[in-house]
Amino acid sequence: MRGLLILSVLLVVVFGKEDFVGHQVLRISAADEAQVQKVKELEELEHLQLDFWRGPARPGSPIDIRVPFPSVQAVKIFLEAHDISYTIMIEDVQSLLDREQEQMFAFQARARSTDTFNYATYHTLDEIYDFLDLLVAENPQFVSKIEIGNTYEGRPIYVLKFSTGGSSRPAIWIDTGIHSREWITQASGVWFAKKIVQDFGQDVVLTAILNSMDIFLEIVTNPDGFYFTHSQNRLWRKTRSLMSGSACVGVDANRNWDAGFGLPGASSNPCAETYHGKSANSETEVKAIVDFVKAHGKIRAFISIHSYSQLLLYPYGYKQEAAPDQAELDQLAKSAVTALASLYGTEFKYGSIIDTIYQASGNTVDWTYSQGIKYSFTFELRDTGRYGFLLPAAQIIPTAQETWLALLTIMEHAHKNPY
Repeated sequence: MRGLLILSVLLVVVFGKEDFVGHQVLRISAADEAQVQKVKELEELEHLQLDFWRGPARPGSPIDIRVPFPSVQAVKIFLEAHDISYTIMIEDVQSLLDREQEQMFAFQARARSTDTFNYATYHTLDEIYDFLDLLVAENPQFVSKIEIGNTYEGRPIYVLKFSTGGSSRPAIWIDTGIHSREWITQASGVWFAKKIVQDFGQDVVLTAILNSMDIFLEIVTNPDGFYFTHSQNRLWRKTRSLMSGSACVGVDANRNWDAGFGLPGASSNPCAETYHGKSANSETEVKAIVDFVKAHGKIRAFISIHSYSQLLLYPYGYKQEAAPDQAELDQLAKSAVTALASLYGTEFKYGSIIDTIYQASGNTVDWTYSQGIKYSFTFELRDTGRYGFLLPAAQIIPTAQETWLALLTIMEHAHKNPY
């Protein structure tokens, strides 16, 4: 198995980007717990090279799997043999990737200002980092760029700080792109950055927040992985760290936090998409945030943005126990998704991670909540599976616009309810 993995890596290096011709995304509907367990058996068959985009979770919850072309028939035969129903969500993954690349190629002109920057297309790491510099240069009294660490491969990790001045102020943290293939999140983060600059002094709510609080925005939380999605494998999820004793690469940075680390809801298999790493905070990308949050000491809201599934989630993910602030978090989540839906009618579900999707140990917001950050939330943006991680660029701005309304609702609540 490891030999095959090494060979596949070498082929990618020689021939360029990984090819997904004939790969399909199947949506599986498990009717009961026995069928869920059967689907989990598929997850253990490494030779099939399955990529679980969503699930497996509880009966009735959709399970989305990207199936490589050589495994398509075997997986369908397995499902049919156990009377497990499925539909084809994406007929050919590569066709969507080709369209995505064509769209990006058509809008390659380099922006000279944040006003001419194209927010309606996906961008590379270098383009996003150039955007950060433009935004800071245009707003030096309001926006600054902080380097909070370096990635495993040595890339800088940047956070934008929006501040009207003063020291030791409470703050709000927003991050996007901890899972590198979730491009709609980084694209939305860029749009948020411009929105904050545009609306300060114009929007009463945002202005009031920034008059007494700072906002930190980390747009590319997993720079190595994000770079890899552009250069080699569009569907790469994890970091790019190497581990002794394994040919597999990377850790799921949303299973690497010191909150229920290593419990069910993450994998101990280095080849798995949800591999938790050798120890909590082993990933430099995670440790950089941990150190920043601890050093700051006054983060009042922490919002980590993912895709897809249209969900707004709060702790806990690693245990069934209700969070002490569940009633308030639930009401705030309800208000946020209501605000989000008011723009385009996009419906989000909300609730605790473990009750709404599945058990997820070592996740970001369970850790931030354990550090006393009451308003800890995770978003899963558009869509519900038609495109999954390959959301067309035409949906970037609508997604960012509606999400901003939910973010503003959470930020306003954190501002008005200090603790």
